[in-house]
Amino acid sequence: MTGALAGKTAAVTGGASGIGKASLDAMVAAGARAVVIDRDEAAMTALAEEHGDAVVPVAINLLDPTDCATLLPRILDVLGHLDIFHANAGIYVGGDLVDATGEAIDRMLNLNVNVVMKNVRDVLPHMIERGTGDIVVTSSLAAHFPTPWEPVYASSKWAINCFVQTTRRQVFKHGIRVGSVSPGPVVSALLADWPPEKLQEARDSGSLMEPSDVADTIVFMLTRPRHVTVRDVVMLPTNFDL
Repeated sequence: MTGALAGKTAAVTGGASGIGKASLDAMVAAGARAVVIDRDEAAMTALAEEHGDAVVPVAINLLDPTDCATLLPRILDVLGHLDIFHANAGIYVGGDLVDATGEAIDRMLNLNVNVVMKNVRDVLPHMIERGTGDIVVTSSLAAHFPTPWEPVYASSKWAINCFVQTTRRQVFKHGIRVGSVSPGPVVSALLADWPPEKLQEARDSGSLMEPSDVADTIVFMLTRPRHVTVRDVVMLPTNFDL
């Protein structure tokens, strides 16, 4: 297979739908072989059938600490080594803070922050040993603006922005690039909690992006010369107005 990522291996969390699936599709189209990590086994099986040997499904419940800890060994069992890790899995909690349950806050912060940190921590020793690697984290436009309708979600992404920037400074000396992509509203399951009137308004005004738009940007990040790191990409629909 030829392409800008020919011979590369990749793993994508939350890769069975939305931005994760689009990212995986784009990397495979560029020549990579990938592991898709998700809990939706039916969706992962469909992906494997679509892409053949280029995609291998690995079912992991990232919110279960024991299962989460198996991520790297299971990736290596399939791929042998890992060149690209896309930490994409995440959930959304919007609305007024007083309406958010403690359980929902804990679950979202665990997946959006703790799991990302643990996954990146776990893949780094392998990449450090090899002296190369790319880590991309799905952040959000909400990480760059104090979005009043999503204080919990936005706070998780502000934390991840700091994590990306500080971790990059620790590991660039090992030949590892760390960056994040911060999209504005994307047509995906994360918008399921948006108020219906807000979602319809966004659709009517053309202020939503497709997952493939984000995936194209991720492939751009991954295919820069090794001496160039795209640390942060903030992308938003042209008609979107905060």
